[in-house]
Amino acid sequence: MSELLIGYARVSTDEQDLTAQRDALAAMNIGEDRIYVDHGLTGSNRNRPGLREALAACRAGDTLVVTKLDRLARSVRDAHEIADQLASRDIKLNIGGSVHNPLDPIGKLLFNVLAMVAEFEGDLIRARTREGMKVAKAKGRLRGKPPKLSPAQERHLVELHAAGEHSMYEIAELFSVARSTVYRALERAKSTGDSNPA
Repeated sequence: MSELLIGYARVSTDEQDLTAQRDALAAMNIGEDRIYVDHGLTGSNRNRPGLREALAACRAGDTLVVTKLDRLARSVRDAHEIADQLASRDIKLNIGGSVHNPLDPIGKLLFNVLAMVAEFEGDLIRARTREGMKVAKAKGRLRGKPPKLSPAQERHLVELHAAGEHSMYEIAELFSVARSTVYRALERAKSTGDSNPA
């Protein structure tokens, strides 16, 4: 039986597009039926069904192909576990056209360096995100979700509840919100001493 190329592609969010990765894999002569994907899953997520299927499709002598190592793993530990699994099953790894044999000492060294770079890039992205959020918070731009009800709606909701003529479910229906929103509004009114409005 001839050796097969098995492709794997991944994007971290549902908004991202897999087209570039699919095109790159197709350019390496990998048929659409042999490309496995994970959509909306980060590289640090250990539960990736597409990767499991890609690894299951590989047999001894086959090659798993990814466009970049960070599509496969975002941590050195994860990369090592995948490399060990490939090596134990005699499967080669092709990263963007460069074949790495996990059993070969030089291939192993290069793979380890790439894994460290991928983890470093992930750490940098997380650090930049945290830094950006701090700056936004300091400038008052980071506020979280807007409230579901305006102050006037909350006062009306509290009045209806105080009258005792409607159940929590009915109040939630009236304002088109979840019951948890009703409970939070009542808790806020209680904490501000406004539970029995005039």
